[in-house]
Amino acid sequence: MPDETYPRLRHVVLDTTDARGLAEFYRRLLGLTYRPGDEPPAAAEPDPAGSDWLVLRDEAGQPRLAFQQVAALPEVTWPAGPVPQQLHLDLTVPDVAQLDAQHERALALGARLLADRSADPEEPLRVYADPAGHPFCVFIAPPG
Repeated sequence: MPDETYPRLRHVVLDTTDARGLAEFYRRLLGLTYRPGDEPPAAAEPDPAGSDWLVLRDEAGQPRLAFQQVAALPEVTWPAGPVPQQLHLDLTVPDVAQLDAQHERALALGARLLADRSADPEEPLRVYADPAGHPFCVFIAPPG
């Protein structure tokens, strides 16, 4: 039974000017699935959910990420410039081979590389911007 003393984190919500597009990016990158009713419509059908709010769940059905449609979103300029990253996602892989494989996947799905520290012997990592400009890291860490 969960401890009722504290609120529980439901999911992380990302603002975006393209809720469906960003949800699809993370669905494919992380192997998540849509909450029932949030799936993309058939081709040429209207997408009312995709123009408002979408939720992605993990393999156990737990909400992980949500996407909220907004009219405008200032582009993050981090690490330099006036707009800080404000929030970023940390994603891990078990080894260098997976770090490189996920690098290729992220780029193919539309991510943009912001920083490459993959040769760092102490903490190999890469920092990306997702298609909406939100930063996220992929680094090597043991499971758990």
